[in-house]
Amino acid sequence: MSFWRKIAGLAARKVDEAECETCPPGLPGEDPAFSTAVTALGAKLAKADGEAQASEYEAFHTVFQADPGSEGNIRRLYQLARQTTRGFEGYARRLRKRYGGCPQLLEDVLDGLFHIAASDGAVTGDELVYLERVSELFGLSPLVFRRIKATHLGAANDDPYVILGVAPDASDEAVRAAWRAQLAEAHPDRARSRGLPPEFVEVAHAKAAAINAAYDEIVRERKALLEGAA
Repeated sequence: MSFWRKIAGLAARKVDEAECETCPPGLPGEDPAFSTAVTALGAKLAKADGEAQASEYEAFHTVFQADPGSEGNIRRLYQLARQTTRGFEGYARRLRKRYGGCPQLLEDVLDGLFHIAASDGAVTGDELVYLERVSELFGLSPLVFRRIKATHLGAANDDPYVILGVAPDASDEAVRAAWRAQLAEAHPDRARSRGLPPEFVEVAHAKAAAINAAYDEIVRERKALLEGAA
């Protein structure tokens, strides 16, 4: 499904007024300010790793499909914007100012930008820095960025959220529930009650320790984020 169709579906559904009270009326794809900002962000991302590839425009066109009547203007803007990454922060700020009441829309934009970054087979460190900065300027939490990043690039096996089996932006209650469930399942007493040999009990001890360490790391991370936002 193209980006514009996703946006149309988002705009067409009945949105709680409290969720999107400040969004401009109409479809974002019909908003010139939205189209301009998204095009510039996609083009400047293509330049973030030093060289804008033709494949990246194709990826941009696939994800952020414009109406046929405006495609020529979009392509010209893209070619102009991709000459430098300078100015991308201003476009990101404009999108947040105009669509900050619809965070899901901004998540969709970031999701599309990740797709462009990965279109040449790899997401470079410079591109990740760019994407993370855009996410910050959109007002998205680091945990949302972490989830979207993991969706496109996968998560490390030692990621605490992977260990507990929850999304990085899961609620505190969901994280706590997953920790308790995992710990109950891995508790060494379960291995003993099933009559398993000592080696399995040792493995259960190690697994329980890893689960506790993962939960502690998440708690520390979230506390630091709250303190940083205060």
